[in-house]
Amino acid sequence: MGMFQEIIKYGNHEEVLYCHDPEVGLKAIIALHNTALGPALGGTRMWNYASEEEALVDVLRLSKGMTYKAAAAGLNLGGGKAVIIGDPKKDKSEGLFRAFGHFVNSLNGKYITAEDVGTCEQDMEYIFMETPWVTGIPKDFGGSGDPSPYTAHGVLMGIKASVNEKFKTDSLKGLRIAVQGLGNVGSNLVHYLIEEGAEVMIADIDPDKIKNLKSKFPSLIEKKVDEILFTDCDILAPCALGGVVNDQSIMKIKAKIICGGANNQLLESRHGNALQELGILYAPDYVVNAGGLMNVFVELEGYSPQRAFDKTRKVYDNLTKVFEIAKRDQIGTHIAADRLAESRIQTIGKLKQRHPGKSNRSFTTLKEIYNR
Repeated sequence: MGMFQEIIKYGNHEEVLYCHDPEVGLKAIIALHNTALGPALGGTRMWNYASEEEALVDVLRLSKGMTYKAAAAGLNLGGGKAVIIGDPKKDKSEGLFRAFGHFVNSLNGKYITAEDVGTCEQDMEYIFMETPWVTGIPKDFGGSGDPSPYTAHGVLMGIKASVNEKFKTDSLKGLRIAVQGLGNVGSNLVHYLIEEGAEVMIADIDPDKIKNLKSKFPSLIEKKVDEILFTDCDILAPCALGGVVNDQSIMKIKAKIICGGANNQLLESRHGNALQELGILYAPDYVVNAGGLMNVFVELEGYSPQRAFDKTRKVYDNLTKVFEIAKRDQIGTHIAADRLAESRIQTIGKLKQRHPGKSNRSFTTLKEIYNR
């Protein structure tokens, strides 16, 4: 399949930019999916892709997902993403990220980048040296730093909304919650759940992460990695890899609710329909894990940690809207989330067509904040 066919297959993207600087070893792709709501925001992922075609498919899928995440979150942002082809453990350099920053800058604010898999605050700092259109930079530069506490707080709000929908209460006290994956988001989520009085079970491929958390919270119950998805619990919170709900796993899941921070938890859309038939409430992942995106949106406006945490509480309201649409239209929650996002994109898109003039509102760039 050719490049243009791939772009059409994954959602008619507005713009795809190939970035190449052989002197620093840069090979990257930036994909802008939809900017009806505002500039496209999405992280830069660095991964050792097997082929350029694999990298293209990944960036196209991820950027479309960001469009839906921002729209469902009620943010004035579009969807974009970038991938850098290379091994993040071997191929990183200041020159590589600064060269990438030049390409980001060439888009004149249509794309705003951030951290993602394989990149970190230091990498964002290098990009920031060449363009103001980057978020998640160190706090010393006026940024918000690590977004994972905000993502995790949004997941907590999603769990509360799901519990209210399923059990008609916001309290998590005594509920059995299984957390798969103890990365930055998963480990922060465990902290929040313990504070809420939940009985928390954990699993991760890294024994040191388990040991570290259990030293802080002795009440945690350790489960094997291949058991955590199928443990008897009220809520399953996938916070690791995607595709955990699939043909092999779905009939073994005993949880009454699935609500976690991982992306693309459903291997295919039909698995969302299957969960609905089984009576398992699924909280669509891109609605639940939007807290990190909300955090960097606040960073664009002029950062306030308290305002960022307050904004992540909106995940509760947004997810409640999804549940209402699902009941009203008698559809799965995964389809309801898409309808919520698509409705907002269409409404604002039509508004812009009727009023094509430039918006009076503009973001304050981080460099402007830092230089005040």
